[in-house]
Amino acid sequence: MKQKDKLNLWDIFCIATGAMISSGLFVLPAIAYKHSGPAVILAYFLAGLLMIPSMLSQAELLTAMPKAGGAYFFIERSLGPFLGIFGGFSSWFSISLKSAFALIGIGAFLEYFIPGVDYFQIKLVAACSCVLFVIINLYSVRLSARLQNILVFFLLLACFLYILIGMININLENFSPFMSGGIKSFLSVVGLVFISYGGLTKVASIAEETKNPAKTIPLGMFLSFFTVQIIYVLCVTVTIGVLPQKELVSTLTPLTHGGLALGGLGFGVLLSLAALVAFITTANAGILSSSRIPLAMAKDDLLPLRFSFISKKHHTPYFSIIFTGLFMFFLILFLDLENLVKTASTLMLILFMFVNLSVIIMRESKIINYRPIFKSPFYPWIQICALIAYSFLIFEMGKTPLIMSFSFIGVSYAWFLFSARKLKRQSALMHLVGRITAKELVGVSLEDELKEILHKRDKVIKDRFDHLIEDCAVFDIEEKMDRDEFFAYVALELSTRLNLESNKIKRLLIRREEESHTVIDKGLAIPHIVVEGEGRFEIVLVRARRGIIFSQDEEPVHIIFVLAGSLDERNYHLRALMAIAQIVKEHNFYKNWMRMKDKELLRMLILSSTRKREL
Repeated sequence: MKQKDKLNLWDIFCIATGAMISSGLFVLPAIAYKHSGPAVILAYFLAGLLMIPSMLSQAELLTAMPKAGGAYFFIERSLGPFLGIFGGFSSWFSISLKSAFALIGIGAFLEYFIPGVDYFQIKLVAACSCVLFVIINLYSVRLSARLQNILVFFLLLACFLYILIGMININLENFSPFMSGGIKSFLSVVGLVFISYGGLTKVASIAEETKNPAKTIPLGMFLSFFTVQIIYVLCVTVTIGVLPQKELVSTLTPLTHGGLALGGLGFGVLLSLAALVAFITTANAGILSSSRIPLAMAKDDLLPLRFSFISKKHHTPYFSIIFTGLFMFFLILFLDLENLVKTASTLMLILFMFVNLSVIIMRESKIINYRPIFKSPFYPWIQICALIAYSFLIFEMGKTPLIMSFSFIGVSYAWFLFSARKLKRQSALMHLVGRITAKELVGVSLEDELKEILHKRDKVIKDRFDHLIEDCAVFDIEEKMDRDEFFAYVALELSTRLNLESNKIKRLLIRREEESHTVIDKGLAIPHIVVEGEGRFEIVLVRARRGIIFSQDEEPVHIIFVLAGSLDERNYHLRALMAIAQIVKEHNFYKNWMRMKDKELLRMLILSSTRKREL
């Protein structure tokens, strides 16, 4: 059963924003300040810039493949099932873990409302909150998004109020010396706060539950990123500007202390409530998005089928949500999260590296049905820079997260050997290898899948021309031929389909050519004839690698569409000519026609056209 499209631009904006603003704003600035001093403001800004390549790459991949699973789906289709499994497990694990950590983070602010609360009670509150959000997500994705919208609106309101009041009360002396920890410490802080932006791309995993995902999700991501970037930089600036250094380094709730300094107890309580809301929105967004990853993997036969079960009543992936919720519940109650969170951050960086690499692979594979609505600017340099920068940040995370991440790769490979070796689906990487080495290694399964995704994305409904092309004859002629020899060759095929003598068809083609030249453009000919009978119409697609000589005065023709129809089909005859005219005018059509490796891809090229379909 399919999920219903329910989420709009505001929903996507709120899910992405809520996924980002949590400990990265309400806890992390104080920790980062200890290492770099006021330069933490610049660290947040630079970390945001480092997020831009992944945001652009994710947006491009998403507009080409708006499917549930987000980064998992992109990595699997571009780099293959092994790295797809690693990407899926990594994405699910890191998002779930960070969401669990966000729920536990509530405890740091719970003490403002319930003095003397102990760590077990904090964990108990976090676990109960996890159960509550699982129930909400089970009931309705729209209800979950509506809750997210209300909470994020309050969160943004509190942050903007804090910025507005704080900017006029800043003490400029608090910013000197600016980079007190030195350049090396500053760079490590950039890696530390980069994680604050990690939730941005979570929304890609809920593409199938979004209205017009190819446009809505990228726009929602961009709006969310620039809003959160401004909030991070300005809130951290205000916090440093209003709090003495000793107070700032001695607290884990810097914005609450900033609120107390600016407006007394009332404002401090408001900022604490905002922090609680931030942790809740991160957890809710985490359950909503991470539960869609096992769903996508199950649809690809990389996890048991039950993970893909959709509730008939609520249209939510109930088994995947419950499993994700149980995993988070276990993490909250039984595990020490500190090293696991660092591991999740390392896995997220590796994931971002694969996302950027996926764009390079998809583009260089020259797959005809890879047609993103949005294309990342400055390709491929921005992706290459991201790969280098993220590699540097990964090694800054320390040995333990690296060891655990490599162990994660080992587990993924073991699962690949167990579940995915017999998969016949080919990745874009195989298409790239095929371009360089043996073309026979490459099938058309990915092309077919991307064609279906494109048709769904663009709401394409097949018309009569599509059905004709799906069933028509396709010739891929290696040798050079003259016109009459070619017509005899094609007439044999048409005679079978039209139940007419081949010599008669050949004579009709020659007579039509003598009456009016059918070479309409350099390298392109459209011979078309009227045959006897009723309700008959056939198309033959031809690629002539060395060319067909229609005239000694012209260059050989490499692209031929042969049309044969009865007199009662003359109106459709004109429509078919118009459809062909639209197809051949598409960007790089001639070049793509000549580089297709076989007849089925020639057919696919026509079926994948963006021409206007007739209803």
